[in-house]
Amino acid sequence: MSQPIPTGPGQHQVTGRKYTFAPRMAKTPKSFIREILKVTEDPRIISFAGGLPSPALIDVDNIAAAAASVLAKDGQVALQYSTTEGYRPLRQFIADRYKKRLGLEVSPDEILITNGSQQCLDLIGKVFIGTGDHVAMERPGYLGAIQAFSLFEPIFHPVILHEDGPDPVQLAHTIRNYPVRFFYGIPNSQNPSGITYSAERRMEIAGILEKSETLFIEDDAYGELNFNGKSLPSLRQYIPDQTIITGSFSKILAPGMRMGWVVAPLPIMEQLVVAKQASDLHSNYLSQRIAFEYLQTQNIDTHIEKIRASYCHQRDVMLSCMAEFFPDTVLFTRPQGGMFIWVTLPESVSSMAVFDAAIKENVAVLPGSPFYIDGGGNNTLRINFSNSTEEKIRTGIERLASVIKKQCNQ
Repeated sequence: MSQPIPTGPGQHQVTGRKYTFAPRMAKTPKSFIREILKVTEDPRIISFAGGLPSPALIDVDNIAAAAASVLAKDGQVALQYSTTEGYRPLRQFIADRYKKRLGLEVSPDEILITNGSQQCLDLIGKVFIGTGDHVAMERPGYLGAIQAFSLFEPIFHPVILHEDGPDPVQLAHTIRNYPVRFFYGIPNSQNPSGITYSAERRMEIAGILEKSETLFIEDDAYGELNFNGKSLPSLRQYIPDQTIITGSFSKILAPGMRMGWVVAPLPIMEQLVVAKQASDLHSNYLSQRIAFEYLQTQNIDTHIEKIRASYCHQRDVMLSCMAEFFPDTVLFTRPQGGMFIWVTLPESVSSMAVFDAAIKENVAVLPGSPFYIDGGGNNTLRINFSNSTEEKIRTGIERLASVIKKQCNQ
């Protein structure tokens, strides 16, 4: 039997022990973003690598006041166990907001409060994906979704993104030839590309799905962050029985509260609730009550407009700096909203090499290859503009441009 080897006060390491893990763990990638964020903890580094909302736009004082009010008025109840579905007045608020923002008729019974929208993806995976089942995703696709769904060992089918949304021919071919359980997409300010589906493309995608048994998982984490303030229709408007929507308060309130939700037809909701009960019984009830109190006492539309204006300005500054400093051979998207710009380098330039060299210049970006479920993207970058000041954006992009130019000339 192996003996513990002391490694310090109160610490021991056991050698020679073998652990047997479920085969699914070998097929589930680590979060590349979380690993990179460890590298960027140095305060000297200007980081465009994460997807963090601006801390300056988190309404700390009014959230604190909402928390104090909830605890003073109803603390014992707010600190108790609660229902799996979530605080009904909060679900009603979300339902009413869908009517106001998108013209959608949603019942609070079709809404489940989750621990961030990431848990929505986990629950959807549990309910719909068996080993070897077929799932379609955008190419490039959201890394968090790739990781969440990979745990259930599906067969992924990438659908390439164009400037106006997913390729309809490729999607139709995939659905025609495989029993695809669902197509996962982010129609508004897609992560990582920043692309927003056009109204025409949304209708086209809905028409393709309507002729099949395939569901559409509509991740709407960035839907409120459209800089022109005009919302394009949800696919639920066209195919209500085949659309599941996921949403989040992380981008418009505070990510640390871990508050998201999923909207689904009632037969699907029943299964999601069972999966939720098996996972954690219910989401943080205190956070739900604080969020609702905040939403009752503050004008969320005014707050969102402040976020939009700030992010729009930061996007414009970053795009201007890219146009000024980047070589002409570097392409980049011009997002209508959200938090990200997608950069395509010349094919001969490795984004990992750019990442490594940029870190030495105290600027961090996110290489694009982990966003590709079928490989590729080795010359792409995702760059975040929401969590940097104007000064940091200009300094960081100028440093990054210098690194890219050197890599282009090698």
